[in-house]
Amino acid sequence: MRGLRWVWLVLLALLLPAAPALGKPEVLDVRLGVHPDKTRVVLDLTEAPGYRIFPLAEPYRMVIDLSEVGWRLPDGHAPQGRGLVQSLRYGLFAPGTSRVVLDLAGPTRIQEVQLLPAAQGAPVRLVIDLAAVSEVEFLASLRGAPLVSSAAMTTPAALVLPPPKPESGGDERPVVVIDAGHGGVDPGAIGGSGVYEKEITLAMALELKKQLEKNGRYQVVLTRDSDVFIRLRDRIEVARAAGADLFVSLHADAHTTSDLRGASVYTLSEKASDAEAAALATKENKSDVIAGIDLSHENEVVTNILIDLAQRETKNLSARFAALLVDELKRDTPLLRNTHRFAGFAVLKAPDVPSVLIELGYLSSDEDEAQLRSAKHRAKLGAAIMRAVDGFFEWQQTMRQ
Repeated sequence: MRGLRWVWLVLLALLLPAAPALGKPEVLDVRLGVHPDKTRVVLDLTEAPGYRIFPLAEPYRMVIDLSEVGWRLPDGHAPQGRGLVQSLRYGLFAPGTSRVVLDLAGPTRIQEVQLLPAAQGAPVRLVIDLAAVSEVEFLASLRGAPLVSSAAMTTPAALVLPPPKPESGGDERPVVVIDAGHGGVDPGAIGGSGVYEKEITLAMALELKKQLEKNGRYQVVLTRDSDVFIRLRDRIEVARAAGADLFVSLHADAHTTSDLRGASVYTLSEKASDAEAAALATKENKSDVIAGIDLSHENEVVTNILIDLAQRETKNLSARFAALLVDELKRDTPLLRNTHRFAGFAVLKAPDVPSVLIELGYLSSDEDEAQLRSAKHRAKLGAAIMRAVDGFFEWQQTMRQ
């Protein structure tokens, strides 16, 4: 009898529908609709999320914070802007919080928000109607409380600074901090294939970390090891908290000229080496704005991030490492002319850590993009950067002797 009962239990397990898997809600689609009196934003979801919606100024933005969700959009990307929404970005903003940032064409208010339950085969829908308003009305809305779905969403998302590397217990090896540019709600540049800069930089950072750790001569710290947003000044703080001896920030730009290609290396200078370097620094320094961070209350000292304290010795060390990088990179990848450039990148402004920013190539170039998506090419770049790191610390050791 026990054997027969076991057979029936197995049959019941096979015939009964499986219980739904527990997990975070997923966003299945994001759509924009333009109406005479409003622009409608619709998010299709597998489950109802918590939400917190609020405006930001300079520039005009509307931020939609959600309890952490997964993203399963039909083509993997957000729709093009329409109506009052010029563009939008999405991604993980902080642990437990996903963020959608709407770049607005002008002052806008929330007209209505509806969270519609799943019905007749349709998914859960978060519907947000936006309407144009006067500048005065928009500025007044900035002083109001965010629109929230529940008390749990009242508290703003807390950005978590990545922890520094644990105490090394007397480990005297140099600390190299690798910064994968962009991340989370800030995708960076977008390649012709649809690949995001944040994906390329993270893949490159993980490859470089692997090679440096295999080398055995360094302690390696990443500012991020997943698709999460990190503020510019927090990237600097990671380096300083870890006692970094070298900071390497990885990026991959896009350009309006599709035949422009090649890597380049930047070090800090308030006087840019050329107009293109200045424009690139300006764009990269807007990372926090892109992610929907309110900088209106930051004073000039904070927003300039220790710009006046950048030490001459640190700049000289950065320039030395940059020269070594150029020599090594040219063996394995095309370079821009005047490869070592100077500009006021916020992420390079730690006053006491030699720092460089590497533009690995242009995602707007089919050739560069194909190479940067190749694990084999990233391995070659990692080897070139590691040779430069070796040369830099060997040179420092020689100088000390």
